[in-house]
Amino acid sequence: MLLSEQEILRRQKREELMRLGIEPYPAEEFVVNTYASDITKNYENNKIDYKYVTMAGRLMGFRIMGSAAFAELQDSTGRIQLYFRRDDLCPGEDKTLYNTVFKKLLDIGDIIGITGFVFTTQTGEISVHVQEFKILNKSLRPLPVVKRDEDGNIYDGFTDPELRYRQRYVDLIVNPEIRAIFIKRARIITTMRSYFDSKGWLEVETPVLQSIHGGAAARPFETHHNALDVDLFLRIATELHLKRLIVGGFEGVYEFGKLFRNEGMDRTHNPEFTTVELYVAYKDYLWMMQMTEQVLEQVAIAVNGTTTAVFGDKELNFAGPYPRLSITDAILQYTGLNVDELDEAAIRSQCREWGMEVSESMGKGKLIDEIFGEKVEENIIQPTFIIDHPVEMSPLTKKHRTKSGMVERFELFVNGREIANAYSELNDPIEQRERFEDQLKLKERGDDEAMEMDDDFLRSLEYGMPPTSGIGIGIDRLTMLLTNNSSIQEVIFFPQMRPEKKPEMAKETDYMQAGVPAVWIPALQKMNILTIEQLKAASPNKIFNDLGGMRKKLKIEEKMPLLDEIKAWVE
Repeated sequence: MLLSEQEILRRQKREELMRLGIEPYPAEEFVVNTYASDITKNYENNKIDYKYVTMAGRLMGFRIMGSAAFAELQDSTGRIQLYFRRDDLCPGEDKTLYNTVFKKLLDIGDIIGITGFVFTTQTGEISVHVQEFKILNKSLRPLPVVKRDEDGNIYDGFTDPELRYRQRYVDLIVNPEIRAIFIKRARIITTMRSYFDSKGWLEVETPVLQSIHGGAAARPFETHHNALDVDLFLRIATELHLKRLIVGGFEGVYEFGKLFRNEGMDRTHNPEFTTVELYVAYKDYLWMMQMTEQVLEQVAIAVNGTTTAVFGDKELNFAGPYPRLSITDAILQYTGLNVDELDEAAIRSQCREWGMEVSESMGKGKLIDEIFGEKVEENIIQPTFIIDHPVEMSPLTKKHRTKSGMVERFELFVNGREIANAYSELNDPIEQRERFEDQLKLKERGDDEAMEMDDDFLRSLEYGMPPTSGIGIGIDRLTMLLTNNSSIQEVIFFPQMRPEKKPEMAKETDYMQAGVPAVWIPALQKMNILTIEQLKAASPNKIFNDLGGMRKKLKIEEKMPLLDEIKAWVE
């Protein structure tokens, strides 16, 4: 493993700490009684409580001034300034703890525990005067340097999405505002859970591995169970198992859980995502719309203190009631096309006139859904219920009580995206079997998202499921809306990504083919330019400046190359 100069130096410091008898990774508990945010909020009004504090966190900066020093500690709540004085840390003649351990062997990124008292500096900054400190973890990799101006605005930070998503742990350390997103995400879930629990509905867990993928129209991930010698699917929905529990006698059940769909990835789709699904007996989709308005209003207030949320240049208002618009009326409103009056062939022909990619496997309902997605949904900004969908697209939903060919279903759209899907649930087992059979016909026509026949679910319905309404809400997309993030990767701790490509280290001949004389190759490697791609992407001016320092460090007697020569290396 090739290490950078900083990584080598930090490993040497680790060894030196151990030689001094200091364990860089101690096992024992370090008791914390105070946090940074607590001090900054409450110290001025209650100084007596901060005469003895113990804190732990990561060092994020140093200013050493001889026998005294300032540092910045970051704990789970924020940052606070620390003040170190040599004679406080080392009251006797032995000053090793300050002169060697603190000044020479600590680095930005190390985790320490401190004991001291809070005071205000002459410049008015609340700080902790450190009387004792202990190393809790020696960091072996340097953190990215994040520069901020006087107003706290970042102008040179850890901002590359590829690196941030792969190394979320670094992102959370150096970009504290990212942590706020996930705190809000957790608040969304706890607020919903509290609301559901207050109604007496039961939180449950259902299988992730399923023998039949059902409950949604989506392509599943497949796996194999060796002991049972059966193929299984990662669930694409929790619906069918939750409705089995309604059959079993629970009046209301819900589940927060991961779903998995083997489909495309973009700024609003991740193959692994989180939803909450709720099913309540003796209700219908009209009741569910009112409940949805109530819970989302409470969620918005819990997250942002108001029912409104800023998203880009828009202000979204989650206060109910929300407009209700049928899917066919929405298409008519935004395209002028009345799909109620057209058959499947005419709708397909119109789609092709618009340049849409449609196939013969798509039935009328699928075509209507495609038109809505292509032509309509981006226009729906404020929370709006799109209701009364075609029966072909809703095989688990009751037929509409008054509209032929439609079902009692709604999708909630906000800012052009679906964040919830709900039904009056189909509970007639004979009709449900017929709907599954229709899905199998679509599969035969090439629709790989069509549902499978689920005989056990049908058997459960034959025992009787009361009238029920169910809903699924996308937690990731709701978090995006309430935290002003346009990418789903920003609100998932560890989004799915392509495997990380390990760069192939350049050989000496590779450097020489790029025009680098052999004498300078060790210096470039020490400067962490380990591939030809890195060489080509580097700034010639930076290479020139760094090379001068590395020449002295490696005691290279060769005359420095000219800047024009270095430019030729990177071209």
